[in-house]
Amino acid sequence: MKKSKVERINFYSNILRKEMAVSVYLPESHNDSAPLPVLYFLHGRSGNENILLDLGIDTKADEMINSRKIKPMIIVSPRYENSRCLNSSLICKEVPDPGNINRIINLGMYEDYFIKEIIPLADKTFNTIKDRKGRYIGGISAGGYAALHNALRHQSMFSKVGGHMPALELKLEDEDKPYFKDMDIWEKYDPIHIARNSSISSHIDVYLDAGNKDEGGFYEGCSILHKILKEKGVTSQNHVFCGNHNAEYIKSNIEKYLQFYGR
Repeated sequence: MKKSKVERINFYSNILRKEMAVSVYLPESHNDSAPLPVLYFLHGRSGNENILLDLGIDTKADEMINSRKIKPMIIVSPRYENSRCLNSSLICKEVPDPGNINRIINLGMYEDYFIKEIIPLADKTFNTIKDRKGRYIGGISAGGYAALHNALRHQSMFSKVGGHMPALELKLEDEDKPYFKDMDIWEKYDPIHIARNSSISSHIDVYLDAGNKDEGGFYEGCSILHKILKEKGVTSQNHVFCGNHNAEYIKSNIEKYLQFYGR
């Protein structure tokens, strides 16, 4: 009897020059002849590739696929540490955060790692749809920020993007300055700046949401980004749901997210 499963893949990243890992949700139909779409779902700050199990995304996906609320899809969650998927340094190293001995800021070519290693790895290993129509990206908090800048910087690769309580800062906070060596890097990766100053494809669907009690106030950034995208003719939806900036908020809305990606 065929069953869905979550696989963990450990591999050596030539770009980051160290061991990395990715978790992959495979629906029951993953061995059938038809290739499946792929959702790349990115964890938040201090998270990891175990987000699929930690948030029960695998269980919810099973439930929704079996009830035919969504179509079968593969979900890939790579480890990208506290990098925000930025190409922040040619040399991969870990810099301690002087304000928090338990948190590190990872510097390295993480955007290249995601685009040039993770996506080809998934396409090579699994029976995937290998073009933008069957490739989606989303994430939570810092992962939502990363999903948005990856989708807007690589528009030919993705057809859907979701920022779920995405860390869209309206100004560069002191705690995040170590990620950005100068304002050029900040603007290069800031989804709001990218949307405002770039041509955005009308063939990408965008989903934004944040809690009405979000401690980072990220609903403000979502509102601004949503307005810019709508003015440019992009199909964008923006939601303010009840909740804080935490895992409980994400868990309570997982079904809405999967409905967006898998409808």
